[in-house]
This record gives sequence, C-alpha cells and structure tokens, in this order.
Amino acid sequence: MAGPQSVAAVDLSPLPGKTYVNIEREWREEFIYFLMVDRFHDGLPRGAISQAGRSLGISAGAGFYGGKIKGITKNLDYIAGLGCTAIWLSPVFENNAGAYHGYNINNYLDIDPNFGTKQDLIDLVDAAHAYKKNGQPAPLRIILDVVINHSGNNWQYPLDANYKYFQDQQFPLDAWRRGDRPIPTELRNDAYYHRRGDISSPNGYDTYPENQHGDLSGLKDYANDDDIPGSELINVLIKAHCYWIREADVDGFRVDAVKHMGELACSRFSSNVREYAYALGKRGFFLFGELATPDDEVIDRYIGQNTSVTAGQDTVFFGIDSILDFRLAEGNSQNSALRDVLKGWADPGSVFRRLQDQEKRALNRGEIGRYLVTFLDNHDSFWQPNGRFGAGAPDDQIIAGVGYLLCMLGTACVYYGTEQGFQGAGSDENMREAIFDHTKPQAPSLLNTDCRIYQEIAKIAAVQRATPPLRFGRMYFRQISVDGLAFGPAFGSDYTLAFSRLLYGREVLVAYNVSASARQDRVTIDSSLHRPGDKLTYLYGGAGSVTVQPVAPDGTLFVELDLTGHQFVILA
Repeated sequence: MAGPQSVAAVDLSPLPGKTYVNIEREWREEFIYFLMVDRFHDGLPRGAISQAGRSLGISAGAGFYGGKIKGITKNLDYIAGLGCTAIWLSPVFENNAGAYHGYNINNYLDIDPNFGTKQDLIDLVDAAHAYKKNGQPAPLRIILDVVINHSGNNWQYPLDANYKYFQDQQFPLDAWRRGDRPIPTELRNDAYYHRRGDISSPNGYDTYPENQHGDLSGLKDYANDDDIPGSELINVLIKAHCYWIREADVDGFRVDAVKHMGELACSRFSSNVREYAYALGKRGFFLFGELATPDDEVIDRYIGQNTSVTAGQDTVFFGIDSILDFRLAEGNSQNSALRDVLKGWADPGSVFRRLQDQEKRALNRGEIGRYLVTFLDNHDSFWQPNGRFGAGAPDDQIIAGVGYLLCMLGTACVYYGTEQGFQGAGSDENMREAIFDHTKPQAPSLLNTDCRIYQEIAKIAAVQRATPPLRFGRMYFRQISVDGLAFGPAFGSDYTLAFSRLLYGREVLVAYNVSASARQDRVTIDSSLHRPGDKLTYLYGGAGSVTVQPVAPDGTLFVELDLTGHQFVILA
C-alpha cells in the first residue's frame, strides 16, 4: 500500500498500543555497522561461504543490484556476531531511476520498491530490537541515513541544461520531471529551492554562499534559509522524518551533508526530531552528521558541549549529537589521515595532535568520545584516493585498524565488507562491492563468519564491551623506549603506537606494532596506578601477562612488549 502523499495527511500521534523502544546504552558504547542496502544481501536462502581467508567483493556496477531490507533482517546474526550493536542503513526512501545509493530521493514518505516495503523496515527494526545473544536480550539499534540538505534531481532548469553556480545568481525552475513527484506534495514549490546551479568553483564545496546554495551534482539544493519559505520547508522535512520514527521506531538519523545546510535549518531539524522522539519515550535518539571536511575550525563549531555559531545577534546551536570524524579519517595539510598512520605511511604526530586539539571541546579527555563517530573508510571516493582501508593491507593491518577504532575515543563505525577484507579502489562503485552475486541465485554469499578478520574483530569488540575504560575512559598516548632509559613519543614509520584508557583508578593499555617487523618496546604506564612487579594481563592479542618494570631514571614505570609485525594487543 502506498504511503501518504503529503505531510498534511501524516498522523504523528503514537501508534495505538505501541511501546516505543528506549535502549539504555550510551551511543559511544555502540559499534556501528554501515551497509549499502543495495549491496548487502538480497534475502534469498543462500547460505554463506566458509573459509579462513579473505574475499574480494563482487563488482556491482552503477545501478540497482538487488539488495533488500529483508536481506538485512535475515542476517542479523552475522552483524551481531561481528560485535556490532547498531546498523546504519544507506538511504531507503524512494529514489529516482538508477540511484541505488539512495541519495537522489523523490519520495520521503515511502520505501524504494527496489529495497522492499515499509513493513519490511518495520520488521527489521522489530527484529533488531528483539535480538538475543546466547539467550539474553541484546537489542540492536537501527539508524536511517536521511538527506535533508537537498532533494533528488526532481526538476529541471530551462531546456534541461546543466546550470552552474555563478555569483549566487538564481535561475528559473522550468519543470518538474514527474507530475507525481516529489512527495510529500508540499515540496512542489519552487520557493523551496535555491536554484543556483551545481557547485562548480574550485573551492565551492567549502566556500559560502556557494557551499550552502549550490546543487550537489544535479541534486537540487533546498532553500532552508531563515525566512518564511525556509521555515515552511524545514517543517515539511521534520514531519516527513518524524513519520518514520512513529511508524518504524528507528533509533537515530545520520544526517547527510550538514556543512551544506544552513545553521538554523540544522538546529531546527535536529531539535524538533529529538523532541518528537522524547515525546514517544525514546530518550536516546541519535543524530550524527556527515561533516565532510578535515578543517578544525569548521569541525569545532559542531562538536563538544558548546556547539554553536553566532548569526547576527543570535547564537545558533547546531543540535546534532555527533559527527563523522573526517578530520581524523581524512587528515589535512598539517595532519596525516588515520589510515596512513595505521599503515605506517605517515608519522603518528597527527593522531597525537588530534587528541590535544580535542581537549578544549569536552569536559574531560573521556567525554569527547560522545561527539565523534570514528571510521577508516566509507562509500565515497572523493576523500580516499587509495580506496578502502583493506586495499593493499594485510589481514593483521585491517584487524588492528578496526581494533584501534574500537579502543579509542568515539563511537566506532565499520564499513561493510571491511571485516571480509574487501579492497575496492578507484570509483565509488569500486568501493561499493556486493556481498552476494545476483546472477547466481543459489550461490553462497560472502557473509563468512569463519574469515579470520571477522573473527578477530569480533574478539576485540567483545573485549571493548566487557571493559568499561575502553568505552568511557580518558585517553592518553604513551611514550616508548627501546632501551628502557630514554622515553619519547613514537615517530617515523617503525614504532609501537600505544595509548591508555583510564577510568577511575583502572588503566587499559592498547598497543599496535605499526611495522611489519617484530619489535621489542618499553611502553610507559601510569605511575600512580601501578608499582614495580605488578602484572598487566593480555585481554586480546597475547597470552599470560607482562610485569611492570622498575622505575626508569626519570621515575617512569613501563612494561616491555614483544610484538610481531602488525600485532595488536590490549592489556589491563
């Protein structure tokens, strides 16, 4: 049955007899699995391959491939078995032809029939919330990817020409591409679109007003300004998205392209959605934004307890809870990308500086984890020229990379296929491989729980869940020494990258040998929490324990770690 056609027809009163799910875990405790719905699973009874080695994903091209929402519901065991506790779906609302990725929306009030139905989404959320592990409740959260900065390519400029941004000049909306789209019908109003043509200047994606007024590669930018049409527009989008909280009981939104939205629009959308979720009894509804920039000045406007910007006489708070940490993942002119540090291609100084830069944004060195969703790779090629993290990386490097995310500050997010060693590189499509072969309905999928990478990530995730300092603790990078006499920060490309998480008298030490060769390093630990002769026991990556060594000349306590190439360990 088709969904409503207008927000005027949307009822936001709670569903009769429905108790909306409120999960007590903090979001920084979660381990998010980000998947492309079209590429994950088609829902057929395929079974899965079984092998210790990694797999190459299946090339899926640039159109709809066949993944279904039902395919996710039938494979919750696989996602939960990896240790993930939340699932972020690529956009599921109805899209224009060929837009398998979901970011070219023409109907916000129904599910794209390529993916399934509204009931399929409801069934997925219900199954995730009711999920049990070893007979015990282990609810999974479901996050929808929402696109409120722009609509799909639902109308044309005169002569259907490819208009380009020029000096903030506004152009006419010539015609709607379909007489029955977009939905809700309230969006069929040319005053709701900036109509400036595609962003095209060399720095247009990061320069106002082009970055907030221009279209994104044909996707039509909403005029979400602080005026009457902008207010009407954002109210339409708020109601359209609250509809999905009411109907499906979803637990959060990943908000696309927030740096391209007006500050007030971001604030109003986030605040109203959060209020609506509270009204239904959902106290932990999570809103995190795609802020695709490595610029600290921009990022600092959005994260921390003082996330605000001054607009004239007013202070505007953005309203989102967290952002995807592009500054860490991508790096900038002063700091290397996290992937390059973990692969030994770059000096670790950038990750040290990143932690120092964050201190001013939180109450203490642990609370900054509330405001960041950390990741190594994702579905977009524009920021990762060498492709997925797994491209050119041995298994141990992939395990350590995801382990680093799980143990550091922030909410860890893994991109689907990373746990199988996918290594796509080049275009977007090359990094959006399928986990099933739609040309072979009987062939097993690549959801291989026997893959060594998958199994080791699951072990680390289990340690993270069982070890409070890895979820809530303050974070400190540790100095190292080869001889136990001269300690200093790691540098170069051959070192042990080590840090501690401290939570009220307990220290957990995490260490990773970045080098492919074996290393023997002394690593500092907190002298107020340990004494010579104490033991630190391996929680992951080793057997037995190590002994806290006698005081170094400068009063430092340390442990000696013998690590093979790319070995990743956790001790407490």
